[in-house]
Parts: sequence; C-alpha cells; structure tokens
Amino acid sequence: MKKKIFLRSISGFPQGVAIGYFISIIISLIWADGYYSPCVPELVEMMGSEINAVLLQAVLCGILGTGCAASSVIWEIEDWGMVKQTGIYFLVVSMIMLPISYVMFWMEHSLKGVLSYFGIFTLIFAIVWVVMYASGIYNVKKMNEALRRRQDKV
Repeated sequence: MKKKIFLRSISGFPQGVAIGYFISIIISLIWADGYYSPCVPELVEMMGSEINAVLLQAVLCGILGTGCAASSVIWEIEDWGMVKQTGIYFLVVSMIMLPISYVMFWMEHSLKGVLSYFGIFTLIFAIVWVVMYASGIYNVKKMNEALRRRQDKV
C-alpha cells in the first residue's frame, strides 16, 4: 500500500501541474479577451510579480495533484464500505483543496466566499461521485452479462 501511495504521488505532481495549466488556458479563453492570464491578479499582487505567482501556482497545483493521486488508494481498501471510503476521501481532498484554493485566490477571502466555494466543491464532488458510481454499476452489469453468456455456451 505504501509503495502504491508513493508511486501515485510521484505521478500526481506533474498531472496536477498539467491540469492547472490547462485550466488557466480555458479560463483565459473565456475571460481574458484574447490574452493569456496564468493566474488571478490578486495572487500576482501578493507575490510581487507574475513569475512568482505562476511558480507558486504550479507548485500548489502539483501538491494538489499529489494529494489527490495518493489518496485515491482509499477506493481500494476492500474492508471499508463505500460510505466510509467516500467520507474519508472527501475529507482528505477537502483538506488539501480548500487551503490551496484560498492561498491561490480561487475563492473570495471572506466567510461567504469560503462557504460558497465549499458548497460548489461539494456539489462538484457529489456529481462526479454519482457519475462514477453509475459507471461502476453499468460495468458490473456488462461483466455479469458476459459471464452469463459464457456460462450459457458451456
């Protein structure tokens, strides 16, 4: 298990950086009027320069990717039920995501902003969970059908 966590952590860092970069491109396409906006202006102001802000954002996106990748082993703990896996995974990812989001100015720095961000985060988490659950059910049904067809041939 420790080896699996370590290996996923290593691959998670560059994946987190890549996803963060991709998101900055999407945001720039939507809101930057033809310019590339690598990070929010508040972060640039806080860091003193755009390059410092981009470096911090890349490192924190890498840490976020590392945390999400490493914690994905939670879904493979067979003696835990789905509710326990979901709750612990949600807690771990929240503890990683929310402080990074706050530092990166991905949310308003107020109680309302934090609560709003957490609500949106929870909604997105729930939607992804439902989609993944439905996908799992569909895959199990397909496997069961394939097994039945195999048994019928024998």
